[in-house]
Amino acid sequence: LALMDAGVPIKAPVAGVAMGLIAEEDKTVILTDILGDEDHLGDMDFKVCGTEKGITALQMDIKIKGLSQEIMTNALAQARDARLHILGKMSEAISTSRSELSAYAPRVETLKVSTDKIRDLIGPGGKVIKGIQATWDVNVNIDDSGIVTVSGNDAQKMASAIETIKSLTEKPEVGKIYEGVVKRIADFGAFVEILPGTDGLVHISQLSDEHVKRVTDVVQEGDIVSVKVLEIDRMGKIRLSMKEVSEGDSADGGRQAHA
Repeated sequence: LALMDAGVPIKAPVAGVAMGLIAEEDKTVILTDILGDEDHLGDMDFKVCGTEKGITALQMDIKIKGLSQEIMTNALAQARDARLHILGKMSEAISTSRSELSAYAPRVETLKVSTDKIRDLIGPGGKVIKGIQATWDVNVNIDDSGIVTVSGNDAQKMASAIETIKSLTEKPEVGKIYEGVVKRIADFGAFVEILPGTDGLVHISQLSDEHVKRVTDVVQEGDIVSVKVLEIDRMGKIRLSMKEVSEGDSADGGRQAHA
């Protein structure tokens, strides 16, 4: 019941019941849903778990030499009736797993980053990764192949941590639109940070469809602008354009963009 409520996708509801036995020379009584005293004083503790369709697990302790086929048959029949009764009560509360994992359920997610970005994600002395863990209350582990494992108890914090990791390790792509911050103004254009630690140049000719005399006529330091990656040369220098971004285009990546 708790697993279904938490959103764990189990195949079917499962319930269990403990069956007991009082055996005398001339009479036996099978008990359903025994208590601790009945287990202690009785002759059998027979646990039966299953779904509506059948048994999934059995476990038995007995204090007598053995059980007859008749006792086993009757015990299983009584256990089935009890199990179906419990499952019926459970279905009144919830009959299938919730479509989404509970926001409070522990979870683990993995993602792959480029191996040459591992150092950036860890940071000097582990500063970056420690900051992510402290800010979002998650655990982050990175292996040498670039597999990043993120675990935590809060869905929203997990999502924020993963988004931070993606932004720190993402590589710019030609043709992609980013939302970035103007970091520096020069006579010939503006330098825009499109990803953490990654910036490119919007040449003055790419600021607007109109003729631009001064870069500051269009942008100022600190402005948030949408830019398109036109080219990444062999040295890794990025050429950007603002005028190539049409009205209504949304950012594909960047500091405040959605993938």
